[in-house]
Parts: sequence; structure tokens; C-alpha cells
Amino acid sequence: MRKIFLFLISFLIGISLFVWTLKFVGWPEIKNAFLVFTGWQGIIILILALFIALIGTWEWKVILKSEGIDIPFKDLFKPYLTGFSIMYLAPILIFGKEVFRSYVLKEKHSVPWSKGIAAAIIDRILDFTTELIFIFFGIFFFLLIFGFPSKIPGLIFGVFLVLVAGISFFYFKVFKRESIAKFFIKVFTPKYQNDNTPLHIEEEIFNFFKIKERYMWQGFGLTFFEKVIKFLKTWLLIIFLGKTISFLPVLSVLGFSYFSAMIPIPASLGNDEVIQAFVFGSLGLGANTGTAFTLIDRGAELIVALVGLFILFGFGLKSLEVSLSQKH
Repeated sequence: MRKIFLFLISFLIGISLFVWTLKFVGWPEIKNAFLVFTGWQGIIILILALFIALIGTWEWKVILKSEGIDIPFKDLFKPYLTGFSIMYLAPILIFGKEVFRSYVLKEKHSVPWSKGIAAAIIDRILDFTTELIFIFFGIFFFLLIFGFPSKIPGLIFGVFLVLVAGISFFYFKVFKRESIAKFFIKVFTPKYQNDNTPLHIEEEIFNFFKIKERYMWQGFGLTFFEKVIKFLKTWLLIIFLGKTISFLPVLSVLGFSYFSAMIPIPASLGNDEVIQAFVFGSLGLGANTGTAFTLIDRGAELIVALVGLFILFGFGLKSLEVSLSQKH
């Protein structure tokens, strides 16, 4: 019940921001930005969105292979899309994607729970690390041009520093092989102190980054390739909207997009419009173009998410409920 309440609150916040942006920018202006966009261009954007999902599945397969688990690509693609759907449409379920994927691996392929969870968390860490790099350079370029007076990018940069501190702490612990799980179990969940599952999961994660370096670099390579395709999709979409833009401004747009996606609002509804309207307006591309950009980009990702949602019904909604209630 609490999760449903939080979902509704985040969704209402997103709707409010979305409506405010439409009123602020003006629907006629947004409509004008759409006029230069054609159907075949939309198909290209959708194909690139699907290609990103294929690369993500490949990355997940490499991580599982590092744990001695070799599952055919076609058997991973469906749960990958479903996991993306959960994360995209219900981000308030912070580890919903990871738990569901692990549950499917356990039920369909008899993969131990600890290994499935570890692989899913590694996937999240690789994505998070690479996205922070894009966010850093995107915000850095933006602030280099416009300076620090503006409160919005300044606030975002402050939050970014907190995120960097968190991921840096993780890699420091990996390098030192010092347990993070023991600390959190002791402080937050003392009743699970005799449960070794979190420690087994942590060991798998540490081994991936410390011992299985070949797979780690393959994982980072695939994650970076996925972000490069996302960069290309962003660049093409801006061009399709009739704007001329160079490499570094595109990096800013993408960096702010990744930051927006970290805010737990379904499909980044509203918050993405607010941020990109500001970014596009500051870059001289027009706030209306920024809003049109988010609507089209979300449309492509929403189609991918809906495919994942359709697959979820194939697995059965009961499996989602059971997987999210699993402890180990």
C-alpha cells in the first residue's frame, strides 16, 4: 500500500510539472517545433531505442557469464525489457528491476538468488558510473558557458557531487575489499545479522570489479557503447527538430537527461520537460524545442516499456508480486 501511495504521489508531481511546462512554454510553440518532425524520423528514433535495449541485454549476459552462468541471449531479452519497464514506469520501486530479473533467472534457469541479484546490481553500478561521467561533462560544459549564477544547474551540480561521493565510496571499498553490507546490516537490519545472503551478493560484486577484470572492462565497454548510441539518438532527434547543434551542447542535453532520469518520477514525466526546456532555452535552441524533444524521446522509450509491460503479463503479474516480496 505504501509503495502504491508513493507511486501516486510521484506521478502527481510529474503531472503537475508537465502541465506547468506546457503552460509556461505554450502549446502552440511546442506544436510548431513538432511540424518539422516526420514519421520516418520517428521510426529511426524508435529503432535506436530498441538497439539500446539489445546492447543492455548483451551487457547483462556478459555479467552473468562472469559468474559462470551462460544463458542464451533470447532468454534474457524478455526479462531485460520487463525490468526496463518496471524501472521506467515505476522508478519508486528502487530495486524492482533487479529483484524481478533475479526472480525470473531463479525460476526459469535455476540461477541462485545471490548470483542473480549480484548480476543485476553490477549492471546498475556500471550504468550509474557511466551516466555520472556523462552528467559531469554535460553539466561542466553548460556551466563553462553560462557560469554558476543560475540556481538550477548549480543545485544539480551539488546533487551530482553527492552522487559522485557515493560511487567513489563504493569503489574505494571494492579496492580495499572492505565490506559495506556488514555495516548496513548491523545498523539498519540487525535482525538479519545471521543471514549471509547479503555478504554472498557483495562477494560476487567485489569479485567482478576486483578479480574478473576482463569481464568488468567488457561490461564497461558495452555500457559506454550503449550511452554512445543514446548520444547519437539525442543528436539526431535535435537535428530532426530542425536545429543545428554541435557535439558539446548535445553532451549537455544528454547529461541533463540522465540526471532527470535519476529522479524517481514515472517516465521522468514533467521533470524532464522542466529541465530540458531550461537547457534548450539557455543553449538558444528554444524551450519549445526542448519540450518537443522530451515528448518524442519519451514516446520512443514508452513504446519499449510497453513491450516490456506486455511481456510482464506473459510472466504473470503474480510473479512480479512474488519477486518483489522475496528476501533471498
